[in-house]
Amino acid sequence: MLYRLIYASEAVGSVGASTLSVAQILGAATVNNRRDNITSAVMFHDGWCLQGIEGYRPDLDRLMRRIREDRRHGSIRILSDRPVAERSFPEPMALCEDPAAMLRAIGVANLADVTAYDADRIVELKQAA
Repeated sequence: MLYRLIYASEAVGSVGASTLSVAQILGAATVNNRRDNITSAVMFHDGWCLQGIEGYRPDLDRLMRRIREDRRHGSIRILSDRPVAERSFPEPMALCEDPAAMLRAIGVANLADVTAYDADRIVELKQAA
């Protein structure tokens, strides 16, 4: 059974603040996610990260253990964790290129305030795009 887990975390240090930092994260995550049969989408905005990951339970649990141990993440909040019939994220690691527009579309000022409902709406908007 497939699962989708969406979490928000505070980005520690320069995570997501520069093109180089984002490229390094995307490169490493793409390799790891391909290996683990995980698909994902991430956005960075004003010092926060929101990521949706999809895969089989053992793979998601293993990834979340690594994320919790990663010093680049702080204040991790699981917003949604549920079974899904099919994947919404077709790529191993996709980047939301305009997070400010996405947040405006759901009526939220910043990622720190995103709720489970908001996270599901972001996934729906990403699917519709």
